[in-house]
Amino acid sequence: MNYGLYIMIFLSKVLENALATLRLIVVANGKKNLGAILQFLITLVWVLVTGTVVKDIGKDPLTIFFFAFGAYIGSYTGSFIEQKMAMGTNLVIAVIQPHKLDSILETMTNYGFSATTMDGQGIYGKKKILFIMIPRKKRKYVVHIIKTIDTKAMILSETTKNLYGGYLA
Repeated sequence: MNYGLYIMIFLSKVLENALATLRLIVVANGKKNLGAILQFLITLVWVLVTGTVVKDIGKDPLTIFFFAFGAYIGSYTGSFIEQKMAMGTNLVIAVIQPHKLDSILETMTNYGFSATTMDGQGIYGKKKILFIMIPRKKRKYVVHIIKTIDTKAMILSETTKNLYGGYLA
């Protein structure tokens, strides 16, 4: 058994798949140059590791296992890294109780966030609807502010791209 080869195959696939996951995210966020650089690196790693596995595929079937297992762990790792990077913007929509509006807006302003409001109607009466455009990294703070003040709020989040104007905290 060639443990060094197995470790090299495994780590190479982890790296390749983590980079591939990140590449999808950065391209989706409009960073085409970074996406192209990542694709170059992904291709280099893929050619090297795939060539190594395919060359001796009949002699050592364990290389296939480490190839596949590395791909699995790499995909998970890439998703984890992307979540920590939190690229892009979110539109947070909060449906709140009207009497909580001033408190939420004041707290949001104190933390540097801005919201647009409108009136709404729910099954249990009048509501206020907040629209807050924020960098995705700050979503948890905005959600925390709203939940702390209005425990009955309904909070939605959507990935968005700001096309024109507005305020982005």
